[in-house]
Amino acid sequence: MNSYDIIVKPILSEKSNAGIPNKVYTFEVSESATKTQIKMAVEEIFSVKVVKVNTVNYDGKVKRRGRTSGRTPSFKKAYVTLSVDSKPIELLENLA
Repeated sequence: MNSYDIIVKPILSEKSNAGIPNKVYTFEVSESATKTQIKMAVEEIFSVKVVKVNTVNYDGKVKRRGRTSGRTPSFKKAYVTLSVDSKPIELLENLA
């Protein structure tokens, strides 16, 4: 699996922006990716040193429209913590 297949997109929310000063970044990742693969992908793409990776699986919520009901897509989210001496990810620093 390619590094760009593992990291789908960064997640920019109020909670994820609060972690950026502490060098904790949030990404949507492939559902089949492991913590080790996520760590290697972030280190390769952004040239940083990763200390810790926490993952969360989100199930899609049930939504209704009239009589029909469906689900929003499920996804996997990863909280990536960088080392203290590592440089910040400039792409996400500018968006926060």
